Amino acid sequence: MTIRNRVVAVAAGLALAALPGLAGAQQFINILTGGTSGVYYPVGGALSKIYTEAMPDAKVQVQATKASVENLNLLQQGKGEIGISLGDSVKLAVEGNAEAGFPQPLDKLRGISAMYPNFIQIVASQDSGIKTLADLKGKALSVGAPKSGTELNARAILAAAGMSYEDLGKVEYLPFAESVELMKNRQLDATLQSAGLGVASLKDLSTSIPITVVSVPEDVAASLGAPYVAETIPANTYDGQAEAVPTVAVINYLVSSDAVSDDLAYQMTRSMYENLDELAAAHAATAGIDVKNALQGMPVPLHPGAKRYYDEVGVAAE
Repeated sequence: MTIRNRVVAVAAGLALAALPGLAGAQQFINILTGGTSGVYYPVGGALSKIYTEAMPDAKVQVQATKASVENLNLLQQGKGEIGISLGDSVKLAVEGNAEAGFPQPLDKLRGISAMYPNFIQIVASQDSGIKTLADLKGKALSVGAPKSGTELNARAILAAAGMSYEDLGKVEYLPFAESVELMKNRQLDATLQSAGLGVASLKDLSTSIPITVVSVPEDVAASLGAPYVAETIPANTYDGQAEAVPTVAVINYLVSSDAVSDDLAYQMTRSMYENLDELAAAHAATAGIDVKNALQGMPVPLHPGAKRYYDEVGVAAE
């Protein structure tokens, strides 16, 4: 090859690398999840495996985070390509709710897909005597990491029940695993965890001490309204839970940003839906994901790359 031809070849290669969606920086995929004892983390691990197999040239990694609120702020800052978040957190992020952890509206967020519902699971030690929401008064409750999606859920649930943190004996702002350890050591009465059914932390707790799963009555669910919906924690989800327990749930969403190319967003959306069995194998909470519900209640503008996939499979926006 002549020197001139080499120069032309190099220039062509550089031009190709600069195109969006092709080899280069855009092919790095950082998946923002949550704590390692929650559901987001194993789901992110399954997505990592799917993306790696579907896009062999991409470098994929899973990042453990404080979940919803942190994930959305990181996406806005360009520090992740895709992340999981609760629907109410996404809505508050778009609005710019400072109390929820969003001093300014996050305008770069783009939706990929609805995922699975997070069930609000309030679990108390039997020794605490807590059987109802009202029984939480004067007790020690862990409400999740500060300004996490779980903590926002805790504030909303208590408010709908006519209570606040001031009614509690003590408030702990701890991730799931740490909350469970304190309960095992009888240093905490109850924990509120917003997660998929069968979350590892509560399974661990239920096999360690006798528990009571506290119900969230229908009138509280009705008072909360959208994006909360009435749901039920099936009997025997956790050891010692003999009966089904009413509660509320919030849909989780996969979210990206406008910095992610249309091609990459398309590939991430398509590869997930073509490998739902791998997601379900990672955690049972994802077993009900259905492309027909992908745009259900989407609280943020849809990414054009994801829309391209939904157009191909005949799924229209609500």
